Amino acid sequence: MSEKILVVDDEREIADLIAVYLESENYTVYRYYTAAEALACIRQEELDLAILDVMLPGMSGFDLCQKIRETYTYPVIMLTAKDAELDKITGLTLGADDYITKPFRPLEMMARVKAQLRRYKKYNPASVGEEDTILFHGALSLNVTSHECTLNDQKLDLTPTEFEILKILCQRKGKVVSSEELFHQIWKDEYYQKSNNTITVHIRHLREKLGDTVERPKYIHTVWGVGYKIEN
Repeated sequence: MSEKILVVDDEREIADLIAVYLESENYTVYRYYTAAEALACIRQEELDLAILDVMLPGMSGFDLCQKIRETYTYPVIMLTAKDAELDKITGLTLGADDYITKPFRPLEMMARVKAQLRRYKKYNPASVGEEDTILFHGALSLNVTSHECTLNDQKLDLTPTEFEILKILCQRKGKVVSSEELFHQIWKDEYYQKSNNTITVHIRHLREKLGDTVERPKYIHTVWGVGYKIEN
């Protein structure tokens, strides 16, 4: 069964172009030109990924991303205007996993979609045939197989990217992991532009969910000028 991808962009030419490339790779595409139209699809279909334009009539892509994150953990990729740094930061803070800057190269878009789907499927609880691998750090636990994270026995809703960052830091406990190394392990694709700001925003979002602070970290420590680590 092919993966189901939601595409929402009020610029019909762009939405249609994205759909053509996705369908050429045998993905099932649900294409809409407004957020209101997409909401029904989000509630009815078991989607695997969403591509959302930031600027949508009525309800913005940010609002739509928030709606998705209230219930679902599948990857969300935001489409942003060129050099709109604030849009990128806002999208990542609201739970998006990646962003694509317009105008974009279709091959870059496909590479990012495939990278997000690989990671999402890897941690999908439906996967079978593997023993559970659980990482512990104090009251924090990560089940690598089922992609579940709990803190003080309470489930944390993490995006696939947030989970991957936390997993890497737990696996490398006591060692500093640079932003560049996190990028290398998470986004192996050659098209991905290494912008430290992306990791910084994901780390900030993780800290909020963990109840952590930069000044008095219980989990994620910043080693200034080097990277991040979780203490032994």
